Formats: sequence, C-alpha cells, structure tokens
Amino acid sequence: MTYDDPHPYLNDTHRYLSVCATAAARVAHGVPADRLDAPTHCPDWDVRALVNHWVLYTSHGLEHRALRTPLPDELVARDFTADPHWADAYAAQLRRAVAAWSDPAAWEGEVDLGMASMPADELAGMLVKELAVHGWDVAVSTGQDFTVSEEVGRFVLDVVVKHGDIYRRYDGFADPVPVAPDAPAFERALAESGRDPGLRSG
Repeated sequence: MTYDDPHPYLNDTHRYLSVCATAAARVAHGVPADRLDAPTHCPDWDVRALVNHWVLYTSHGLEHRALRTPLPDELVARDFTADPHWADAYAAQLRRAVAAWSDPAAWEGEVDLGMASMPADELAGMLVKELAVHGWDVAVSTGQDFTVSEEVGRFVLDVVVKHGDIYRRYDGFADPVPVAPDAPAFERALAESGRDPGLRSG
C-alpha cells in the first residue's frame, strides 16, 4: 500500500509525505490492542494518548492544513482508538491528506497557525517530520521498527535542526542526546529531537 498520487504536481516534500504516510499506516496496523494502555518513552503519555496525538495531527491535521480549515473540536477531543478499526480509518485519512497536498494551491502562500503563520512549503516539511518522528515513537513503543531512506532522513534532520529551538520552547523536544556523527541521518534527527535512536521497547 502506498500513498503516491498520480497528480503531475509532485515535489520532493510531497513525495516524502507519501513515503512517511505509507510507513505510518504500516506501523498503525501493527499496534496491538492490548498495548494501548502501556507506557511509552514520552513523559506522561501511554500508547493510546500517543496514538491519538499522532492520528489527529498527522492525518486530520495534515489535510486541514492543506485546505486551510481549522480542526473541528470534535476531532481534537476524539479517542480514535475507541474504534477497533482505527488503523484502517487512519490509513484512509492519510490517503485523503496526501491527496489534498497534491493540489498546487496547497503550496501557495502561508498557512495561518492561529498565533502566527508559516509558508506552506515550510509547514509541509514540519508535517513530514511529525509523520516520521511520531511514527518512530509509536513503533518503538509497540515493538516495531520505523525506518526511512537516507534521503528522507536527511530531510527530517534538516527540519529538526532548523526548528529545534521552537519545539524545545513548547516541550515538543527534549535536549539532544549523543549519537555518532556518522550515524544514519534519521538516527541523528531522532537524537537532535531528544530521542534515543537505540531505544527498544514493547
């Protein structure tokens, strides 16, 4: 299952969205129902809370950013995992979201974030990061792997380095952890975001 869109407008960032959405859907289908109440490496978040955050912002949020529409309160409050088929619903929503970003209009101008705005292409890069990093969070919390190509890893690393101070200001990232300078780019991205790329759990 892939999320590649046949639309002729397909830049590198959109391609990375497609690749990371495919990986995220795979991880979602691998989350055991009996692990939803298990702890994770994310402070104060069990797997259920982590999955709900992941689903909300990387699929529904991804589409709404492309369409320039706010997330409905009902979605923000929803426990997506209450639906036993939540992984199927997430995969379908990812497909809609990636398709929404295939419209050239989605990449034009800025996106209103409430207290600020951001160029659409820059925001899309941050959403690639969200898919990849939170995909890894869910994977490592449920005994799975989340891997990306070196090309995608370098892209995610660039986003993490560029926006790291903002994420740390709002407790989205912890302090960087040590990692070998010749480690794969995605491992360096995880480390720069305050995650231990060698972590294994589940």
